[in-house]
Amino acid sequence: MSFIAKRLARIKPSPTMAITAKAAELKAQGRDVIGLGAGEPDFDTPENIKEAGIRAIRDGATKYTKVDGMPELKAAIARKFKRDNGLDYAPEQITVGSGGKHVLYNALMATLNPGDEVVIPAPYWVSYPDMVLLAEGTPVIVPAAEADGFKLQPDALEAAITPATKWFIFNSPSNPTGAAYSRNEIAALAAVLARHPQVHILSDDIYEHLVYDGFQFSTMAEVAPELYDRTLTMNGVSKGYAMTGWRIGFAGGDAALIKAMAKMQSQSTSNPASISQIAAIEALDGPQGSIAERNETFRERRDLVVAMLNQASGITCHRPEGAFYVYPSCAGLIGKKTPDGKVIEGSEDFAGYLLAGEGVAVVHGTAFGLDPFFRISYATSTEALTEACERIQRAASALV
Repeated sequence: MSFIAKRLARIKPSPTMAITAKAAELKAQGRDVIGLGAGEPDFDTPENIKEAGIRAIRDGATKYTKVDGMPELKAAIARKFKRDNGLDYAPEQITVGSGGKHVLYNALMATLNPGDEVVIPAPYWVSYPDMVLLAEGTPVIVPAAEADGFKLQPDALEAAITPATKWFIFNSPSNPTGAAYSRNEIAALAAVLARHPQVHILSDDIYEHLVYDGFQFSTMAEVAPELYDRTLTMNGVSKGYAMTGWRIGFAGGDAALIKAMAKMQSQSTSNPASISQIAAIEALDGPQGSIAERNETFRERRDLVVAMLNQASGITCHRPEGAFYVYPSCAGLIGKKTPDGKVIEGSEDFAGYLLAGEGVAVVHGTAFGLDPFFRISYATSTEALTEACERIQRAASALV
């Protein structure tokens, strides 16, 4: 259709949202479907945060705010960065958007020119390459092998950087694998980046609080202060505080970049919802105990899912350090046939087979740039996860 902008032809709809929508559609038709595609905690927003939002409405805090965040929230974000990450950001170095995705989008749209390259490790969150394409940049995809824990190796990063590289997108803990980089692993990547002053780092820390087994989270600008001026440290309240629908993301970085991002935001969404901003202040400054309590549940779910998937015929599952995803391999099932004779040629075929045959919705690995794997979100009840893994075991055993 000629009326639609040509730029939309460069991208595709979010595969994770498509899977979630398909599962909901089948449920509405009466199918027994277990959805393991959604990337959001199944826990409710903590009560103290909800009450802060309710008070904001009752107190009439329902007006426009500063385009990229009210001063009170920026002050809370600065306290968070100092407390959790040892990073100092002034108010003019902080931006607030309508979710982490919005912050990332603003950064790329405000900085990329045609021909600029962005290095993205694979597996990657599905939106990274498409946001780069919309901003007329060029995604440079670099595989991170399962044998390396799905973590990008320094020599691979070095090989991917060219004079045209403007950004390196770094996500730890990772969506879709749950892989989290240790301080030493981040330092090794930072040593590569230090040799290339034209490269800026977009550090997506949205899963910062979701780490297990005593893992210590670190972020790029903290580990490598020499990269502070080149790093945009992005975070938000969606995952750690179960506030996905509140839509608050934030970042700290160079003041000139933050100003450019605010200019971009001023002509798109304007300010994030005032009520959500006030609730986010309570999330960042209020009691933090719910994080550890919920993490223990997530860790138990992770261990359950990893164990059950490793008992499935032809499936192997790496045990990740964080987030609430696992990224199992179905390599042992490639080439096998379903009961009705269809050959499994990749993860997309296997995911389709699971949904049609067993009512289990997962996201195929082609969506994340590395096959033959698939992503499972274990941010759902233990009962549902147990049933889903039993169905996956049954489906895998039925292949011949």
